[in-house]
Amino acid sequence: MSDVQEATNQLLDVSLHEHQKSIPVTGSGPRSESQHLQVTIGATVPTGFEQTAADEVREKLGSSCKISKDRGKIYFDISVESLAQVHCLRSVDNLFVVVKEFKDYPFKETKEEVLKDFEELAGKLPWSDPLKVWKINTSFKKKKTKRKKINQNSSKEKTNNGQGDKTDEKDDKKGFINNTLDSHILDYYENPAIKEEVSTLVGDDLASCKDEKDESSKEETQPELLKFRVTCNRAGEKHCFSSNEAARDFGGAIQDYFKWKADMTNFDVEVLLNIHDKEIVVGIALTEESLHRRNITHFGPTTLRSTLAYGMLRLCAPQPTDIIVDPMCGTGAIPIEGATEWSNCYHIAGDNNPLAVNRAANNISSLLTKSQIKEGKVSWGLPIDAVQWDICNLPLRTGSVDIIVTDMPFGKRMGSKKRNWNLYPACLREMSRVCRPGTGRAALLTQDKKCFAKALSGMGHVWRKVHTVWVNIGGLHAAVYLLKRTPQAFIHPSEQDGKELLGDANNEDS
Repeated sequence: MSDVQEATNQLLDVSLHEHQKSIPVTGSGPRSESQHLQVTIGATVPTGFEQTAADEVREKLGSSCKISKDRGKIYFDISVESLAQVHCLRSVDNLFVVVKEFKDYPFKETKEEVLKDFEELAGKLPWSDPLKVWKINTSFKKKKTKRKKINQNSSKEKTNNGQGDKTDEKDDKKGFINNTLDSHILDYYENPAIKEEVSTLVGDDLASCKDEKDESSKEETQPELLKFRVTCNRAGEKHCFSSNEAARDFGGAIQDYFKWKADMTNFDVEVLLNIHDKEIVVGIALTEESLHRRNITHFGPTTLRSTLAYGMLRLCAPQPTDIIVDPMCGTGAIPIEGATEWSNCYHIAGDNNPLAVNRAANNISSLLTKSQIKEGKVSWGLPIDAVQWDICNLPLRTGSVDIIVTDMPFGKRMGSKKRNWNLYPACLREMSRVCRPGTGRAALLTQDKKCFAKALSGMGHVWRKVHTVWVNIGGLHAAVYLLKRTPQAFIHPSEQDGKELLGDANNEDS
């Protein structure tokens, strides 16, 4: 049975206990009720790759997908049976279940009237089905965490019984598990075009925090009281209110309606209030941490998000047996994502910096450890290697590479804009040498668009620009250039100079 099928079966076996008025009791069993539950899921994705994410949803879930006007978000309908598969999507950063969508919300003229409407809105929304999905999702995550701990203990027992095992290998596994379970990253939204405000509701009662021992003793005698927070994401210039005010009033109404307790850091439920111009989407978060750091445990100064790496790789449409190279791999996010999703290809991670190569190798090792713990047995490894090399003089045969995908230095944190004027032409020339003529392709990410355009203009005989995807990287406006290798064979500059000299000599003789 596959991991997705196993996870789906676990989801359907979760019992749905009630929390006051949040989830009404019905006569049918939880399994049959879950099977017929249809909900709308929202997902945040790297800006510019909305279509790529929509294509993945259609391909893997068979669901139609709507791309939001607000950049970096998509929406699709699923049955609860597919919830585990949704968490396996490679192109999404965060997930939430949609409570209600208002495509043309009638905002009032004054701030007081708008905020009063937000207060009244909380009691009118259809919370029942989204809260069921949230509860199923939460129970699934708890089971998943428990299963990881069991597998970790069993792997430790095997290590203790084995011979010749080293202590530092145990420490590496322990450190990796801790990093995976303890890192909580809130990275929900980014919008490069419009100024946005993100704020969080914090209840007044948080000021009087009680001792943890008192809380734990109360939980034993009293039923569990859910904690929540409201995160408001607002984009647009014609609103008469701030995100903080919307979150405060909407969150206060939710607190009154459900009798939940507001908590900024230790919350159980995160309610999302997304406002884009006249469009409002209310949702409940299904992910505690962003999915984009799923493969990376050793970070560098410019670690690329795994979701963006997936989008770049997918642009190149890898085929079985393709050789895929990242000549400036950094922490190895691109080749590691490639080896995970396209295991029938061979991936090479290279960099001129020994520290970067070491980080990439450690991330590969951590991924192998994770796979071994998950499967409870020794893994056969991944189709990936890490190499230290010079980007301008790659130790690869001419025409031996099918795909090149890399994050080129922006000249901000790494390198400099001045150096890029010499580096970019040399990189494109060497990439054209190793890339297979006629069928080779490349997806190159850079923020130094002016320098790249100049370098590419001198390489028209070997590279043809197919498509450009505009993306936002930490507030920087960058671009992913999809290039196609022309059929023209590579001619080394020294050979070309020799031919030109010979031609000049023949002309002089004539």
